[in-house]
Amino acid sequence: MGKLINGVWVSSEEQTRIGERGDFVRGVTKFRNWIGRDGTSPHTPEPGRYHLFVAHNCPWAHRAIIVRNLKRLQDLVSMTVAHFRRNEDGWWFPEGIDDFTPTDGKLPLHVVYSRSSGDYTGSATVPVLWDRKLKTIVSNESAEIIQMLNDAFDDLGADPIDLYPEAQRPAIDAVNEWVYSDINNGVYKCGFARTQEAYEEAFVPLFRSLDRAETLLGEHRYLAGDRLTLADVRLFTTLIRFDAVYFGHFKCNLRRIIDYPNLGPYMRDLFQTPGFGETVQIELYKKGYYGRSPGINPRGIIPLGPEQDFTAAHDRNRFDADA
Repeated sequence: MGKLINGVWVSSEEQTRIGERGDFVRGVTKFRNWIGRDGTSPHTPEPGRYHLFVAHNCPWAHRAIIVRNLKRLQDLVSMTVAHFRRNEDGWWFPEGIDDFTPTDGKLPLHVVYSRSSGDYTGSATVPVLWDRKLKTIVSNESAEIIQMLNDAFDDLGADPIDLYPEAQRPAIDAVNEWVYSDINNGVYKCGFARTQEAYEEAFVPLFRSLDRAETLLGEHRYLAGDRLTLADVRLFTTLIRFDAVYFGHFKCNLRRIIDYPNLGPYMRDLFQTPGFGETVQIELYKKGYYGRSPGINPRGIIPLGPEQDFTAAHDRNRFDADA
């Protein structure tokens, strides 16, 4: 896939970062600025000023797409979607924005990175929150992007739903910590492990934490309590891909999500919540994962299954009656 080195793109077939023990090591995001409402940041909330670069088959970008929908930011924050299959330039877009002009119908994401920082070294990942006014990346950290989308535009007509309420933040943060380490990132640590030891060390906590989430969801409708929060958005993007991709492709095959009495219905509940279901593209996920993982699936064969019905009844609203 490749990476930028001092602002110059270097193409490479290597797609993952592997530690000395054969374990998958996720890269560290480097753009960590903030859209501020208090005047202390150069990035201030304005309609049409910010743009999201995303990819549908990336679960980290999927978070931002969902929150943008839930907050009804479509008229405030523009968005372009990458082609599902990366090429030698990494993620690329069939359309540009402002002075980003595609060449032969393709705009590589790394151009956005090097435009923002001429000596940037690192991967060019999605999502990216771009400031069209200052012509720079605000952030490429998905966890922080969704927090910004949650409240930065509330004075400009965003939906007033609060997905990160002040009183619940300690509980949400605590849940997010183990969900990220063991589940969101855990499936990748299983899938890209290069040794049996590294695989097993990721596999065990993955299912231990899925069991933990299963227990919590037997106590209340949502992961951090009785209301929808960013914790649910962050877990959903892994759950919705799990049975179709991670179970087989990444060898996360102890149990499927639909085998869980609470996690399965919870996933369907979120899918049926406006803002979630319309963002899901299972067939595209399978093409994106199975189609470009030569180390895992060298022939690039895309599986036809599994059959999934996310519109089936879930009965999660029983918790509302108990409240």
